[in-house]
Amino acid sequence: MTEGLKIENVYTAYDKADVLEGVSLEVRPGKITCLLGSNGVGKTTLIRSILGLTVPRDGRITFNGEDITGLSTHKVIAKGISCIPEGRKVFPKLTVEENLRLGAYQVTSEAVIRERIEEAYEIFPRLKERHVQLAGTMSGGEQAMLSIGRGLMSSPHLLLVDEPSLGLSPLFVKENFSIIERINERGVTIFLVEQNMRQTLAISDYGYVLSKGAVVAEGDAKALSENDEVQQAYFG
Repeated sequence: MTEGLKIENVYTAYDKADVLEGVSLEVRPGKITCLLGSNGVGKTTLIRSILGLTVPRDGRITFNGEDITGLSTHKVIAKGISCIPEGRKVFPKLTVEENLRLGAYQVTSEAVIRERIEEAYEIFPRLKERHVQLAGTMSGGEQAMLSIGRGLMSSPHLLLVDEPSLGLSPLFVKENFSIIERINERGVTIFLVEQNMRQTLAISDYGYVLSKGAVVAEGDAKALSENDEVQQAYFG
């Protein structure tokens, strides 16, 4: 039985100052779990801690029952965790297809890589139309699609999505959230880290609210969206 991702009492510091202060949360298998919070509260630091980019000074991170705290990033990815970073971060001078291939850098079989590229094109027909286009010449929304497609190339069990609405038009934000739902329907567990409270809770099963490096509220997504204290903690 898969146990998903568990963060237990994690403290992560930069220059001896704690950014995360005893964060505990759980990302349940097969679900969309969200972490809400405004800028600078520690959301991206938590993703960095999960990926082994910034090692927690205390606490424990487990995935499917296995301790991955402080594991090197390529080993974390090999466990079945993939990340779509904040701000998309495509390789601008590479084509769409070359960007996708980089997402499968740990895969040795060309047949498997080809199959996963075709799956990405099935989810994003626009990427197939532009497979030879340089990523840097695409719109922000198209680059967001490419970033998600690249994140799926490792065939992850868990997808960490950091601020997918950042810098996008409302139309592309809506499209992106719809795509995240479709990926979840394919069996991929999603941990969605966002500022956009309303749309995030609309597609999530369960949510947490982070403020000043600590979880200040949690609950069923619908209950959170109707909770006055959450609104106050979040917007206040």
